[in-house]
Amino acid sequence: MLFWIAAASAATLTVRAPAFPNGATIPTEYTCVDEDASPMIVWAGAPATTQTYAVVVDDPDGKDPAGAPWVHWVVYNIPANAVQLDRNILVDDKRFLQGTNDFKQPAWGGPCPPAGKGAHRYMFRVYALDTTLALVAGASRTDVDAAMKGHILASGTVMGRYER
Repeated sequence: MLFWIAAASAATLTVRAPAFPNGATIPTEYTCVDEDASPMIVWAGAPATTQTYAVVVDDPDGKDPAGAPWVHWVVYNIPANAVQLDRNILVDDKRFLQGTNDFKQPAWGGPCPPAGKGAHRYMFRVYALDTTLALVAGASRTDVDAAMKGHILASGTVMGRYER
């Protein structure tokens, strides 16, 4: 598994989520206990040679059966002129492709940690890429990580917390 990949010389993107400051609590409207809408993610500072973006959201405190961070969202082949993902992205949005999360859905799956087990961290990672990924819709996070290897120009992260 290639989680946490980055090129040694990759630049840093500025990434933010307008709904919550870095390190703060994610509002419930973005979680499984409420609307479960995807939050808006905004980025800046990509190199001029960026061809596409990818966004991966995972929970390093929640694990999949193999022990990897629980994947909540995988979005790729976002056009180079984009500077954000809007709030509440739908499954059938045709502007980019969505991969399959650990809920087995090609969409956003909001924070939903076990009740009473403390806060989990949710890492919203944005990657500026020098290519369009040769993947179909529904690709796994592992497939997206493998396709991005050697193509990351810049990356950045914003982190939110949530507990039930």
